[in-house]
Amino acid sequence: MQIEELLKRLGVDQNHHAGQQLKVHSPIDGAQLAALATHSVEDVDTAVEKAQKAFNEWRTVPAPRRGELIRLLGEELRKEKEALGQLVSMEAGKIVAEGQGEVQEMIDICDFAVGLSRQLYGLTIASERPGHRMMESWHPLGVVGVITAFNFPVAVWSWNTALAIVCGNPVIWKPSEKTPLTALACQALFERALARFGDAPTHLSQVLVGERDVGERLVDHSGVALVSATGSTRMGREVGPRVAARFGRSLLELGGNNAIIVTPTADLSLAARGILFGAIGTAGQRCTTTRRLIVHESVADELLEQLRRAYQSAQVGNPLDASTLVGPLIDKASFDAMQETLEQAKKQGGTVFGGERCLEDRYPDAWYVKPALVEMPSQTEVVKHETFAPILYVMRYQDFDEAIAMQNDVPQGLSSAVFTNHLREAERFLSAAGSDCGIANVNIGTSGAEIGGAFGGEKETGGGRESGSDAWKVYMRRATNTINYSTELPLAQGIQFGS
Repeated sequence: MQIEELLKRLGVDQNHHAGQQLKVHSPIDGAQLAALATHSVEDVDTAVEKAQKAFNEWRTVPAPRRGELIRLLGEELRKEKEALGQLVSMEAGKIVAEGQGEVQEMIDICDFAVGLSRQLYGLTIASERPGHRMMESWHPLGVVGVITAFNFPVAVWSWNTALAIVCGNPVIWKPSEKTPLTALACQALFERALARFGDAPTHLSQVLVGERDVGERLVDHSGVALVSATGSTRMGREVGPRVAARFGRSLLELGGNNAIIVTPTADLSLAARGILFGAIGTAGQRCTTTRRLIVHESVADELLEQLRRAYQSAQVGNPLDASTLVGPLIDKASFDAMQETLEQAKKQGGTVFGGERCLEDRYPDAWYVKPALVEMPSQTEVVKHETFAPILYVMRYQDFDEAIAMQNDVPQGLSSAVFTNHLREAERFLSAAGSDCGIANVNIGTSGAEIGGAFGGEKETGGGRESGSDAWKVYMRRATNTINYSTELPLAQGIQFGS
């Protein structure tokens, strides 16, 4: 479908959003997809005011009823999975399978959230005072601000929004200025679900299209109870302190520098497949991309030969072509950063295989590259820095403890994996003395997390958790309640007060 037809199908009113301030280009060929009007800082204040009114009404709606709205959103996503997935590919440059997969993540989190709407459990707690009962209850938190990055232009919004809505909160979304069209499409689908739902307040979900100043105002606004921000560590260093300064709550999903350890007992064919997808999927533009390979010296040569063959055969090209495995980088700035990093790696003793620009004759205004394998003599400073591009650093080790230490010796702590058939190695990797990441896998790669588990990481990754498990708690406030059903008034800790 052409972009105009695609937007019309998804319900995006191009006339309503037309403007000149923000030009949206496709990384596929550099063509302009749209020109949009942008919101102002004053529009943020208006949006928060509207959201607060919606919150006052929505928080009193029973949670299972709130779940029904998300069930309807899931139905709308199912109807438009192919169209929305194609728009993701056109605007973010993802290959067809990944664009469709991202929308499937949205559908899955809707299913999860619907079930969750009947499971917002609190504890009953034993009281030391006779005739008393303690319990905890969970209540809606307030307005949730969501700031997303270009590389997952729709899934991250849904992880936050599906949970926030069933927890009783409205959402204000500031998408990346590189991918606003997918955000407008999601908002249109949400409004379809809202119309079918019937009795919900307006402004439960809003989208603000704009530049840095819009995001800053959302971060600083005292009416935003929670800011969920996905992006670089640099961005997180600004967002976290600013939200904390006003005693707000932040959920940060920041950088990753993810490693795979391959041991002598590993199934090398299995490992090669896991490494390949992790390293070159989304053209290396995932926070969970495999960026470091720590391989035992006894199997390094054999594994590297498999990887070189796979890298040579991996088709780089238009992501709308079903045979393509590697689409474009998002823009020239990403390409320049990749090339600068490869030069630094060479200066620090690295040997580079691949990494050059390709398809420039066919797509002069787009930035396609061949994924790079970089053999390093050790884990130098350039290896410890995350570059958002398909660069895989390869280092060798002799002792398993050495491999774990190397895996942990970076500022980031998002995802990690080990390929081994040795039980003790697997269990040690998952233990408190093993990987220090929020995600630690055995015999699968670093990418491709399911929505059922809490997603997030430690250290400079920010410490936030989204999606599954009990990540819902960040979108709610906890109250501890004590009920006295006796006729006495004993105090805790045996304190006697008066006669």
